[in-house]
Amino acid sequence: MTSVDLSRTVLRAVRRAVDDGELRVEPPERVVVTTPGGGGWGDYATNVALQLARPAGQPALRVAEILRPRLIGLDGIDDVLVTGPGFLNIRLRDTVSVDLVHDILRRGTRYGFVDAPQGFRSGPPASPAPLPLPLHSPGDVRSLVVMDVVARLLRAQGVVVRTRCLDSSVAPSLADQWGVRVDGYGAAGSDTSDLGALSSPPCSLQPRPCSGDPLFLGIDAGRWALLHPAPHDAVRLTGDHLVQRESNPLFRVRYAHARARAVLRNGSELGLAPRPGATGVADAALLAVLADHPRVLRRAAETRAPDRLTRHLVAVADAALPFLVTVLPRGDEKPSAAHRARLALAEAAGAVLAGGLSLLGIDAPDHL
Repeated sequence: MTSVDLSRTVLRAVRRAVDDGELRVEPPERVVVTTPGGGGWGDYATNVALQLARPAGQPALRVAEILRPRLIGLDGIDDVLVTGPGFLNIRLRDTVSVDLVHDILRRGTRYGFVDAPQGFRSGPPASPAPLPLPLHSPGDVRSLVVMDVVARLLRAQGVVVRTRCLDSSVAPSLADQWGVRVDGYGAAGSDTSDLGALSSPPCSLQPRPCSGDPLFLGIDAGRWALLHPAPHDAVRLTGDHLVQRESNPLFRVRYAHARARAVLRNGSELGLAPRPGATGVADAALLAVLADHPRVLRRAAETRAPDRLTRHLVAVADAALPFLVTVLPRGDEKPSAAHRARLALAEAAGAVLAGGLSLLGIDAPDHL
């Protein structure tokens, strides 16, 4: 269950309480759920009871106690605890996290992808194949890289895409240098392979150009520098993108992937094989961001915003790094089913990081 799914489940519980007359309040449009803070209980928490207390004319604790029994047992919810002035802390069933890890390991780096080709409008009856979405960009390097990643994101969601650089003076070698796939150059309709009126209306991608040549950073760090800021924000071309420190977001993402691969190698040396199950550790933050990965890919594609994916990968890395130190047995600790489950979760985190970096056109090394 993702945080979005849980938000909808809590909202349904609020609406049922209103329908049954236990709460006299207008249900909110959405309910915010978050991971509990340090030392918090459960997998998620929500302040919806505090939000509804005043309009309902009841104490927040009373509102929470009304909602609690309506949530327990729903959609993978194992238990609900009321804490503080009226927070609802929610624990999910282990089977939910096990199913999530199983799904990620089955899909690998394609977790969150949609396999069925889609179009934005139907083609002629005689031609059932989806019509491509044309993506157009100027000829500067940032626009080309952004167009390339948006195309990758859309294709990952099953959308047929055709890319075009509108500046015919741009040498194809520039695109090749940055690993950018461009299907055509110049104005639309200027070559025989262009689909013209048979395709969907073009989508023009024009991020703020960067001042300077990012090639000195190398392809991987250069791509990250171009993609991590929002399209309307300026690009910062400095050597900070190359430093191997926690202050560098790209380093954290690649380091988390390398650490995930390392614990799998070390586990293999101990005779431990990954097997999804109950981990026995506080892994809610990592499970939450992994479960959110398909939604992030979908929204990044829909909004043509690769920076959504870069920020998400940083969040996955930040959740994975403290978890990874708990994976293998320490000292005289004997290997157990919990260690195998932690290895499976580590492998799932590595797959998500590798898949996300691949969509950005960035290498995910096994060693750093």
